[in-house]
Amino acid sequence: MTRSHNQTESDLRGRITDRTACVGIIGLGYVGLPLAQAFARHGFRVLGFDLDREKVDRLNAGESYIGHIPSASVAAMRASGFEATTCFDRLAEADAVLICVPTPLTESREPDLSYVINSARAIAKQLRAGQLVVLESTTYPGTTRDVVAPILETGSNGSGLGLRAGVDFFLAYSPEREDPGNPTFSATTIPKVVGGLDPTSGSLAALLYEPVVTKVVRVSSPEVAEACKILENTYRAVNIALVNELKMLYDRMGIDVWEVIAAAKTKPFGFQAFYPGPGLGGHCIPIDPFYLTWVARKYGQATRFIELAGEINTSMPTYVVARIADALNDRSKPIRGSRILILGMAYKKDVDDPRESPGFELMDLLMAKGAEVRYNDPHIPKLPSMRHYPHLRMESTPLTPETLAAQDCVLVATDHSAYNWSLILEHAPLVVDTRDATRGVAGAHHPKVVRA
Repeated sequence: MTRSHNQTESDLRGRITDRTACVGIIGLGYVGLPLAQAFARHGFRVLGFDLDREKVDRLNAGESYIGHIPSASVAAMRASGFEATTCFDRLAEADAVLICVPTPLTESREPDLSYVINSARAIAKQLRAGQLVVLESTTYPGTTRDVVAPILETGSNGSGLGLRAGVDFFLAYSPEREDPGNPTFSATTIPKVVGGLDPTSGSLAALLYEPVVTKVVRVSSPEVAEACKILENTYRAVNIALVNELKMLYDRMGIDVWEVIAAAKTKPFGFQAFYPGPGLGGHCIPIDPFYLTWVARKYGQATRFIELAGEINTSMPTYVVARIADALNDRSKPIRGSRILILGMAYKKDVDDPRESPGFELMDLLMAKGAEVRYNDPHIPKLPSMRHYPHLRMESTPLTPETLAAQDCVLVATDHSAYNWSLILEHAPLVVDTRDATRGVAGAHHPKVVRA
């Protein structure tokens, strides 16, 4: 027989308030590990869960595998009581369980909730009265209520009866807002949106986050919180698609899109600068809008604006390859047999995060056309096994004058601060720059540089 709602709520509220609550975090990647660090720093006992034995072993040894989180920080977490484990039977030890797992797309660009579902099933096997469960993974509105809650209620304690969400245990959604590599913002300085399945769940989730973040923003439901995250990322995806489309148009017109954006952003109102690139990267922006278009179809509505933006953004790697072909052709060379060096395989500058990076598609497209492709990335010494590109396995090529001179084309895919653009322009015979990284050295026009 379960305890009363008031008793389970009061007990959990007390443990959170005096910071004796154990916080369990499922998924120790670019979202989960910074979150674990935040809770550990504020006196909570943190128990991290991950299926990757190597990650778990490194964390327990006080080592980091994420570039912007130093090993000293992990060692400090360990000293404060943090522990990582692959044993999901220990989920019962946690008073609050935060789900921070990937939500990718299938080959047909439909939501793949397998990681969320498997996490919910693992929690359900150990679920006890008085626990708080918070989903942080980006997903479509309705996932917390329609997917996670039924699994937890049906499967808890291994019985067909289960515990009741909002009564015996508590459930909320709070979207992650990580920006890896951005020194201005962190897991603790970005306001946290929280939507509970019921008022009590929302109150408890807000109470949990309040000690570790700068501000908690309560909303009325998990659906509002889920929709908020989708809106944030769709806003960026649509605006990036706009400048990507304008880049292609202005290129034909002989207009420098980067100069146009620089001029436009001098307007102090009504304009926010977004920048073109070789394609979208990261776990959120290339994926999340497609979650919304999928759920919209269930409601009989087409999201034409969002789908058009997706078409433009996903076409950018092909556009860049065409620009490389044109640049080589102007020098009487075909792509087939040309030596091409890609600078940067991370999805954005100064991080070691390769998730959804356009660099992989660029590499794959160029190799399919017969190019001899290598890469350099100071943050990614060896290409990890990627879900869609398991065949792309190589190590970073040292960036030397001899290496640069031996290429037919150097492609700037990610503009890491570590790159010496003067050295690159001095020795590379041709540079195709998708990030406007060389402007400070080459100016608006340079015989070696093609802006793509």
